[in-house]
Amino acid sequence: MKKQLMNYETLLKVTSAISHSKDPEEVVLMAVESIARALEVKGCALFLVNRETRELELAASFGLSDNYVNKGPLSALKSISESLEHGPVAIFDVSDDPRIQYPDEARQEGISSILSVPVMIGGRSIGVLRVYTAEPWEFTLEDVNFVQAMGSITGMALDMARHYKGMKQSIDLLRTMRDPAKRKSGGGPVHETV
Repeated sequence: MKKQLMNYETLLKVTSAISHSKDPEEVVLMAVESIARALEVKGCALFLVNRETRELELAASFGLSDNYVNKGPLSALKSISESLEHGPVAIFDVSDDPRIQYPDEARQEGISSILSVPVMIGGRSIGVLRVYTAEPWEFTLEDVNFVQAMGSITGMALDMARHYKGMKQSIDLLRTMRDPAKRKSGGGPVHETV
């Protein structure tokens, strides 16, 4: 029961932060830290898909060493790729699973198990949230549902931040257009003659 209450508290904390923050970095950092602390696991990371290179680029991590997060490029096509297209993937033993792109580095980092869930915006996968454990872990349905909920919230937060940034730029542009001191003009109003 305590773990379930912790997950609800984490969801409340992150959704509250999202409603007050327009900074996507702050939101994703809070999300990965909150997930790791709520599940009491080694670490958590959020990767976003670079559509041009088809690589997973690190957006935020918590509990993982710099050596591990900088181990090399993660291919969206090789590194637990099913989680991008088909949903959550739980790997019990990273040392004996072909879906792990860097098994030696994972072992050196002390990672035993990984849960990977998609981060979605408008029905489209934009990245993955990954949970890393130091001990072999049989992820429960509750664990998977919690991380999926956090992935959905994080996706919505990133989308809201993108819209906010675009809206703010549009408003700033309109203000500039309305302010005669900031408007570039050629010497006055233009009148057409017939």
